[in-house]
Amino acid sequence: MSEETLRQELESSFRNRADLYRLMHAELVAELGVAPGEALMVRIIERRGREVGEGYFRAKGPSALAVGEAFLAVSPDQGRMYPTEVERHADGINFRVQRCPLKDAWNEAGLDATTTATLCRIAGAFDKGLFEAAGVAFRNATWSEQRGGGCCHIMLRDAGR
Repeated sequence: MSEETLRQELESSFRNRADLYRLMHAELVAELGVAPGEALMVRIIERRGREVGEGYFRAKGPSALAVGEAFLAVSPDQGRMYPTEVERHADGINFRVQRCPLKDAWNEAGLDATTTATLCRIAGAFDKGLFEAAGVAFRNATWSEQRGGGCCHIMLRDAGR
């Protein structure tokens, strides 16, 4: 199997995740209402992020810079899937994600900007769980039409700062 075929299959897998989020969101909101449906999705996705963070990234903490570097080291397709501008600081690291296959899939599905922004915020719960489980302070700004450009901005700092 060629490297390009594997790259396409990996991209497809992440877009499938986006489609699952889109469909789960629609069903949960229809069944439970907007706030409860979205809150349930956030809890589940954050919980999965915590599982991953505890299993791999916790051992890299409590240094936010070390956790961030470990995160970059395992970025899918050597960082090509989520191209990122990185700012390193003595007490942490910032990521400005330029492209996201989840957001791309939602745009291609024809979702409006408000729904895309909601799904980006919900998907960002994975990062919250991941990095907080690693013991670092986490803050993010997920994509919105008002903010424009790229995708999420993630800021990690040593705990207590």
